[in-house]
Amino acid sequence: MENLRKQIIANISSRTASSISYEKRTVEELYGEDVFSLKTMKDYLPKPVYKSLLSTIRLGKSIDSSIADEVANAMKRWAINKGASHYTHWFQPLTGSTAEKHDSFIEPDLEGGVMLDFSGKTLIQGEPDASSFPSGGLRATFEARGYTVWDPTSPAFIKRGINNATLCIPTAFYSYTGEALDKKIPLLRSMQAISVQGKRLLKCFGVEISSRIHTTLGAEQEYFLIDKELYYARPDLIQCERTVFGCEPSKHQQLDDHYFGSIKPRVLAYMSEVDKKLWRLGIPAKTRHNEVAPSQFEIAAQYEELNLATDHNMLIMETLEEVADKHGLVCLLHEKPFARLNGSGKHNNWSISANGDNLLNPGKDPQENAIFLTVLCAIIQAIDKHPALLRSTVANAGNVHRLGANEAPPPIISIFLGEQLTDIIEQLETGNTASAKKAETLKIGIDTIPVLPKDTTDRNRTSPFAFTGNKFEFRAVGSSQNCAGPNVTLNTIVAEAFDEIATKLEPVAGTDKFNETLQSVLQDIIRKHKKVIFNGDNYSEGWIYEAEKRGLPNIMSVSETLKEIISEESINVFEKYNVLSKKELFSRYEVYKENFETRLNIEGQVGLYISKTIVTPAVIEYQSSILKNLKLLTDTGIGTGTETIREKAEYISSLLDDMSLKIKDLEKIVESRDPEEIAVALANLRLTVDTIEREIDDKLWPLPKYSEMLFIS
Repeated sequence: MENLRKQIIANISSRTASSISYEKRTVEELYGEDVFSLKTMKDYLPKPVYKSLLSTIRLGKSIDSSIADEVANAMKRWAINKGASHYTHWFQPLTGSTAEKHDSFIEPDLEGGVMLDFSGKTLIQGEPDASSFPSGGLRATFEARGYTVWDPTSPAFIKRGINNATLCIPTAFYSYTGEALDKKIPLLRSMQAISVQGKRLLKCFGVEISSRIHTTLGAEQEYFLIDKELYYARPDLIQCERTVFGCEPSKHQQLDDHYFGSIKPRVLAYMSEVDKKLWRLGIPAKTRHNEVAPSQFEIAAQYEELNLATDHNMLIMETLEEVADKHGLVCLLHEKPFARLNGSGKHNNWSISANGDNLLNPGKDPQENAIFLTVLCAIIQAIDKHPALLRSTVANAGNVHRLGANEAPPPIISIFLGEQLTDIIEQLETGNTASAKKAETLKIGIDTIPVLPKDTTDRNRTSPFAFTGNKFEFRAVGSSQNCAGPNVTLNTIVAEAFDEIATKLEPVAGTDKFNETLQSVLQDIIRKHKKVIFNGDNYSEGWIYEAEKRGLPNIMSVSETLKEIISEESINVFEKYNVLSKKELFSRYEVYKENFETRLNIEGQVGLYISKTIVTPAVIEYQSSILKNLKLLTDTGIGTGTETIREKAEYISSLLDDMSLKIKDLEKIVESRDPEEIAVALANLRLTVDTIEREIDDKLWPLPKYSEMLFIS
């Protein structure tokens, strides 16, 4: 029978870009049409109700329960006009994905018909139970009740499928006893913490904030696309979302010719549909381009308030996967689906704004510069005090393959500021300045800081936490991750730094001693925490030794890294700012630990399945054909080539024996369920299997190869 792999390749070669018909409307007409946005609310709600809801959304005031029925009725009318028959409380459990349970609007009218109903009570709170979601011990079988509660700061939206439309209401998910069972509750708590402490800090400078201080996010989402038929011929991609076997082709990313290259028609058709679908959901998809590795791409959205941006990134990932299916493609969001090629991250561009001004924008006057430097020093302190905790937020089964692999920063957490900002920080520490215009010493509140352009430095793509003009780019976040986790920690540790600085400044705020005290506080921070600043090459071996000398942690093991979640330091900072309780932290540790161990165990089992039932038979068949040819030549007395064939047979036999031994080793280790040992044993088996792939007759190799998955589209 003809090799299935070859049949698939023949089918793909005749494929063209999919043609998806869309209404010919402008982006402005399309944008946000499936979102219950402020503009839509204004049209559907009475003015007093709209103003009350607006206060909740913009000022963070508690929702007025008396308006719930009117909001629910308006939302229902809008959704039905959009074709929706069902609604769902859309939430983000600890699985890292999103969840939904659909209920229809219908209620029997006792006359054989139905009426459409959606009450304020139903809008505000739901009881999906959802007891099978991981909770890390927060819920037992006899205590399984779980609730969803409406998050009015993230707008409801319509999710469209084949012949259906559903009203999705962003919600938080919590237990009967009030513990957070999801990603959203800690995120909202952390945003409140940094807002409260940030307002205290700014008040010391005489700046009153009437609304909330916002943290903002711009996430750059990387992903791979491969043909659907090739995907379904790879059991490892289906079950592990990455290839556990496979050798890189002769040509892959060495020439850098894919990066920012011309986008292929089939991929561009896919990207165009993704953009339009996202725009309808009010998601400001801005950038699309080819990434470094072949068949790797990126989509980036404009900056938004953190909670909304996090929800939107989850919808972006879901949309990328859904639309790919329509185009005969599969979107891979795993951090490293193809070994020895660049993996995919999610660059987390984080900033802080107050009264519409970005606090990480260098200032135009002495006060703005003083605030900028204070916020900058607070972040330096936060990162240096909690590097291991921040590292734990990006520890998962996928990211372990990517971090430090020359397309992502290493596990050592450091800050890149660039030469100009580092120079100013050093001048501030000593009080001496070479660039001051009006004084010989650099003093806060005196205009001695040089005017800083928006981009004060070039970018450092090897740094895990780099200042890039008016934001910090946390580059270690993995492509499959929910943005909430890293930002919960980032918000909380910066809130702690704001708190500590504000506590020292509040007694002297508005007095003649303020500038002197501020300067002393910032100098002390720089002296204690400047070791986390590193502007060089984070990939260099020298940095590993230098980081160790500085006392910066370099934790490679995911199992060890995850323990930072339940460290005394972690418990203290999260509990102090009411972001996560000790019980909630331990539950998350158990969930993430179990997830990591289970994923590695699955990978080990899939590796055994493929090597034993797919690779081994192919090798035996190839070996048999070699021996058959050798016997034929020997029997006929033809001596030409027999030695070469004999050597080949012996080499294949040795590889088969080696693979058999490594399979037995992996079988024993899989039984132990030790994730790190499984990873090592599977990697050892991979070396042999990948060598066999290079040696075996191409017609007999059963699995789609990298050269096919990455270049045939």
